[in-house]
Amino acid sequence: MDFKIAILPGDGIGPEVISEAVKVLKVIGKKFGHSFHLIYGDIGGGAIDKYSNPIPEETLTTIDNSDAILFGAVGGPKWDDPEAKSRPEDGILFLRKSLDLFANLRPIKVFKSLIDTSPIKSELLNGVDIIVVRELTGGLYFGSPKKRWITSEERNAVDTLIYSEYEIKRILKIGFELALTRDKKLASIDKANVLETGRLWRQIASEISKDYPGVELEHILVDNASMQLIQNPSKFDVIVSENTFGDILTDEASVLSGSMGMIPSASLSFLNTDNKSKKIKTSLYEPIHGTAPDIAGKGIANPIGMILSVALMLNYSFGLQKESQEIYKTIETILSLGYRTKDIVLKGEKPISTTKMGDLISDFLIQ
Repeated sequence: MDFKIAILPGDGIGPEVISEAVKVLKVIGKKFGHSFHLIYGDIGGGAIDKYSNPIPEETLTTIDNSDAILFGAVGGPKWDDPEAKSRPEDGILFLRKSLDLFANLRPIKVFKSLIDTSPIKSELLNGVDIIVVRELTGGLYFGSPKKRWITSEERNAVDTLIYSEYEIKRILKIGFELALTRDKKLASIDKANVLETGRLWRQIASEISKDYPGVELEHILVDNASMQLIQNPSKFDVIVSENTFGDILTDEASVLSGSMGMIPSASLSFLNTDNKSKKIKTSLYEPIHGTAPDIAGKGIANPIGMILSVALMLNYSFGLQKESQEIYKTIETILSLGYRTKDIVLKGEKPISTTKMGDLISDFLIQ
């Protein structure tokens, strides 16, 4: 089978981890007889430097001609001027909105061999396997008005949190559908005690739950959810939340897995909002970590989140479940043998480099 993939490395450690992901993808293609045509594009801070645009027309053309997107990370201190007209993050925000990538799936899986690397008590981590469904194209990140202004007395800023019934329904339905394929438990996260959007979210979740009598729905306030994720993470199966809450909660949940460098994500736009056909448009796959400028160029970044994002792409965009599972099993084997990058190494052990981790995963896949 032939697939076209847009490769957008971005800034910081993005190019480093995406190189290892491409390495693994090529091995999968050779082993299973698939052709992956890779087309590279600029995005983020590097694109601003080169084109004065965080997502130039050349990159958009590349994406238009692709079946899926592998994305690294964007941003860094170089482009942090609060007065700048454009920021690296504008590129990825534009893609999410223009491609209608409203459903962001973030699996939080604790590998048995990494339980001791987490600061959380090991007895709390057994069996933790969560998938967070984050709404990705609404809420505070996209609401209008969004601006800053200065009066004669002080500086001011405003961001708008707005959600429509349509936006809430379609993301909740994906959460319910995923719950049906797992343990049939759905935790819906809101702030209904304070926010009107939270009250609407909770009301719609309750209404939709009537169409899914086999799924146990639990409403949880986001502050309570943030505590329970640490105190009792195994209680969760599928979590669904609005944009900002999902962003924060998944960063918190990465502590369970030992490192943010372990967490992949898939940003999807389903052709039909009830998610029954499983057919999707061009989708984007990325690790949840940022550009990590403090370690960029040092060869110590963890590429596993990026490589697992490849596994998600094979599954969701290309329907290659066997190939996807092969990557997961190989990573589990590598970790069980004690190989670790710096972020997940145990005290006294010697970490391996970004490149070495990619080489090991590739070599084991070939076997």
